[in-house]
Amino acid sequence: MKIIDTSESKKPHLKSVDILGLGTGPELEKKLKYAEDVSSAVVFGRELVNSPAIVPAALAAEASEIASSYSYVLSANILTAGQCKELKMGSYLGVTAASDNPPHFIHLCYKPPSGPIKSKLAIVGKGLTFDSGGYNIKTGPGCSIDVMKIDMGGSAAVLGAAKALGKIKPPGVHFIVASCENMINGTGMRPGDILTASNGKTIEVNNTDAEGRLTLADALVYACNQGVEKIIDLATLTGACIVSLGPSIAGVFTPSDELPKEVFEASEFSGEKFWRMPLEESYWKSMKSGVADMFVGETVQWMHIDLAGPVWNEKNRVATGFGVSTLVEWVLKNSS
Repeated sequence: MKIIDTSESKKPHLKSVDILGLGTGPELEKKLKYAEDVSSAVVFGRELVNSPAIVPAALAAEASEIASSYSYVLSANILTAGQCKELKMGSYLGVTAASDNPPHFIHLCYKPPSGPIKSKLAIVGKGLTFDSGGYNIKTGPGCSIDVMKIDMGGSAAVLGAAKALGKIKPPGVHFIVASCENMINGTGMRPGDILTASNGKTIEVNNTDAEGRLTLADALVYACNQGVEKIIDLATLTGACIVSLGPSIAGVFTPSDELPKEVFEASEFSGEKFWRMPLEESYWKSMKSGVADMFVGETVQWMHIDLAGPVWNEKNRVATGFGVSTLVEWVLKNSS
C-alpha cells in the first residue's frame, strides 16, 4: 500500500499582500519607507540604552557615525573637556569632575540641501552614561543604581531621531547631548559647592544626584546660542515623575502653550504618551535654585520632557526606544 503525503500541497502560499488605509503606488511606498526609517531609529535608540554602561567617548562615536552616514545633511562637532572649559561650562564640567572617562559634548547640526526653514529647532538629550549619584550616592531599595546605564535615555532618543531624520531629510535642526559620567573621587563636586554655568549664572549644588539639570543647564545655553527658536529637552530626570504618572507616561513641563500642542499632536501619530504637568506662578520661588527656567531666553520656546518612566520597561528589563517617533514627527511638522 502506497501512502501519498499531500500536506505540503495543502499549505497556503502567500502570493500578495494588500495594505489598507495607506494608499497605493508611490504614496504607499513613501509611507512604508518612513515607517522603516523610524522603526530602525527606535531600535537604535533602544539598543543604546540596553547596552552595558558605555563611556561618553563611545556615545560620541555613535553620534559621529550618524553624521558620517548622512554627511550631505548632518555635521558633527564633538567638544572636548578643554573646549567646554573655554566656553565656561562650569555646570556641566562640575558633574564630570570625578570621572576618569572624559566628557564629550555632542552637537549634530542638520542643514537641508535646499528648501525653506520654517523655524530653527533644537533637541537636547541628557547624556549621563552612568550616574552613581556622586557623593549623594544612590543607596537603599528603589535607588535603581543597577540600571543607571539608562540615564542617557534622553540622548538615545535624540540620536535615534537624528538617525531617522538623516534619512528623511527635513529642514534644519540641532541635536545636542552633554555626555559624561557622574562618579566619585577626590576631585568630584560636593554638596554645597557653587558652580558657574556658561551664561554666568551660579548654581548651588545641594545634592550631587541632581546632576541631570546641571548638564542640561550648559546644554540649553549652548542650544540658545545656536539661534534656535524652539527647544525640547529630554531627560531621565526624576523618580517622582514615575510616581506621579506611572511607568508609561512622560511628564511635560513648559511655560509655552504652543509647544505642548505641537508635541501632543505628534504623539497622536507616534502612539507615545505625554502628560503636561503644572508650572504655577507660585512655584517659581521654590524653583529658584533649579536651572531650566533660568537657562533659556524668554524669546525661545522651551519644553522639558521627563521620560524616566517610559524609557525603560522594568518588568522585562529592557529599553523601549521611547521618544524617537514623537521627535521625528514633531520635527517634520514644525520645521518646514
